[in-house]
Amino acid sequence: MSTHAKRERLLLADLLETAGPEAPTLCEGWTTRDLAAHVVVRERRPDAAGGILIKQLAPRLDRVMAEYTGKPYEELIQLIRTGPPRFSPFSLKPVDEASNIIEFYVHTEDVRRAQPDWSARELDPVFQDALWSRLERTARLMGRGVPTGLVLRRPDGQTVVAHRGTPVVTVTGEPSELVLFSYGRQSKAKVELDGDEAAIAKLHETKQLGI
Repeated sequence: MSTHAKRERLLLADLLETAGPEAPTLCEGWTTRDLAAHVVVRERRPDAAGGILIKQLAPRLDRVMAEYTGKPYEELIQLIRTGPPRFSPFSLKPVDEASNIIEFYVHTEDVRRAQPDWSARELDPVFQDALWSRLERTARLMGRGVPTGLVLRRPDGQTVVAHRGTPVVTVTGEPSELVLFSYGRQSKAKVELDGDEAAIAKLHETKQLGI
């Protein structure tokens, strides 16, 4: 596992353990138990995980998710900590690097920022660059359904176009915050939005950001 992905994995496991199985998360309708089950199913049940993206497979995913949410919470936490089995593609370092840095960062913040006393973490520049690199590759996928043009901008001026269109809204923030915004956590992302006021309001309210 990559250093960043492994760190976020272990931090997520610790947060889930501390919060307990019934704590809220930023994932609408999900408790920490649901989130833990999602992480485990994604890594360990590829036969069902496709339902995250493919509607035809969603019923199977729902059945498998129900199976895993019924497991002891402590078992789910341990499965997250130990990582994917050897036969899983996620056990390969290049796949882990590509797939899990954002996955675990976002879900870690899903737990942290659902609490009333949360505060933003200070992330090192290397991790911020790693998040930005992944965001550059996924921005158009995340922003494909938004009702406005959308440009993501780092404080140093680097930009990526998430959606072409007019009017354009420019969202400025650190890569970590832009990731959260782009993955549908607009209300908890520490960013600044610039553009047409009506377009900004639409962007704040849309549920079309993310997967």
